[in-house]
Order: sequence, then structure tokens, then C-alpha cells
Amino acid sequence: MVRLLLTGADGQLGWEVARRAAPAGIACRSTGRATLDITDRDAVRRLVREAAPSVVVNAAAYTAVDKAEADADAAYAVNRDGPAHLAEACADAGVPLIHVSTDYVFDGSKPTPYREDDPVAPLGVYGASKLAGEEAVRRLCPRHVILRTAWVYGVHGHNFVKTMLRLGRERDRLRVVDDQRGCPTFAGDLADTLLALAERLDVTAGAMPAEGFGTFHATGQGATSWCGFARRIFELAAPHLAKVPHVEAITTADFPTPARRPANSVLDCGRLARVHGLTLRPWEMALPGMLDSVLSSS
Repeated sequence: MVRLLLTGADGQLGWEVARRAAPAGIACRSTGRATLDITDRDAVRRLVREAAPSVVVNAAAYTAVDKAEADADAAYAVNRDGPAHLAEACADAGVPLIHVSTDYVFDGSKPTPYREDDPVAPLGVYGASKLAGEEAVRRLCPRHVILRTAWVYGVHGHNFVKTMLRLGRERDRLRVVDDQRGCPTFAGDLADTLLALAERLDVTAGAMPAEGFGTFHATGQGATSWCGFARRIFELAAPHLAKVPHVEAITTADFPTPARRPANSVLDCGRLARVHGLTLRPWEMALPGMLDSVLSSS
């Protein structure tokens, strides 16, 4: 049986990994901010030795994109130093590490989907700190998988879908950016992908070919804009809502933020499918189930 050590279990992705592990036949030891500070090198090393996992999944991250612009030290501590500590401990223990990264390592200027080997050029502190984390993992832990994803939403935690539902109840009109494109990714589907990868990388299950390690992209299939995503959310949620707001398309320039966002966050996930046989559902197939869960409990 896979013995999984999970960080970031209190986040929307980590929460899904933790609750799906046992049904998938994986023994998971979950840690969150209260039980493991990944910026503490000694604490990380102690836990990896004590837990004796066969695979480690790092879903912990500093994800406050705008706040990071004024809080760079905290962003780098979690997004660069934390992964470095985990990679070092995993390498010493001979354990593979799966590290979750982001589309924000790219500047979004490419007109077509980003491949794993495309040049990186983060636009802000968040993306730069995540890129530094990737570099640390590559440098310190040869047996690693870096899984870049984008536009994650789920039933737990804060995300775009929940924000739209909340604002839709409060306002008659919402202005949503229409010139940034990406692939909405359901946290549950991404969690299933992480667990499948953990099974493949489990050191007790045999040797993994070299091509099984490295950097991969994993998002929901299909692309849309934030505005298109919002409109689809309200189309599906309409039967549950007292009113449906009008969603007005605006440009990025109309909605300035402290951190710049990539205009194109669409990731090419072909390598993950070719090497590991893993693909996520189209985002429009995953969204209804998530909305049912959220709306039925609200």
C-alpha cells in the first residue's frame, strides 16, 4: 500500500487529496499549517523520517497573488524554501516528491497553450516564488514530479466559483474580466490525478522509467475566460438562486490589481496523458457536481 505524506491538507486541493486517499487504497498522513510548518527545515526532516512515507505530495502554498506583491518574504518562505526543505528530506530518504506548481510561472504572452519546456517568465512575486520552488525541487530531489495546474476551484476553501456565487447574491450586475483565458480545474479531479501519480511513483511498486519524472501540466480540459466561466456558473446555478446577476465582460485594464495576471493561462496537458495515461475531465463536466455540492449545503 502507498504510504503518502501530504502537506497543505487544509487547502482546497489538499483537502480533496486527504478525503479521497483511503477510498483509493492509499494510507495518507495529512498535515496542515497547524501540524507542519514547511518553512521549518528541521521540522520537515523530522516528520519525513518519522512518517517513513513511500511518496510525498506537497500541496502547501502561499496563494494570495495580490498580497504577495507586498509580502514577498512570506511568499518565498512558503513557495521556495518549503519545497526546498521537502525536496532535500525526500532525497535523503530516497522518497519521490510530487510538488504542485502553477501557470503563473509563464507571462501569458504565448498565443497557444503552454508546454512544459516553454520559457518561463513570471509577472509578479507569486509566480516568481513558485518558479523558485520548482527550481529547488529539481535541484535537490532527482525523483520528482512537478505538476503545474491553473484556475483551481473546489467545494472546500476560497475560489472563483464561490466568490461569484456570493457576489451574485449581493449584486444585480457583475463585471468580470474577459481577456484572460485559462482552463478551470476541479480540485477533486486534480486530487485523483495526484493520487494516481503517487501510486505510480510508490517506491515499493517497482522502478519508474526516467520519463515518468519531471514537469507535467494538469488542468481541466477546455479553455474559457473568467467572464465565460462566470456566465456558465450562473447558468447552472440559476435554479438554486433567487436572482441571476447580469455578467458584463470587461478588460484587464478595467480591473487593475496589485499583481499582473497572465493573459493566456492555457496549459498543454498532452505529456501527462502520453507518459502516465492521465487526463482530467472537461471543466464543463466537472462544474455541475461541484455546484450541486456547494449549493445544497448553503
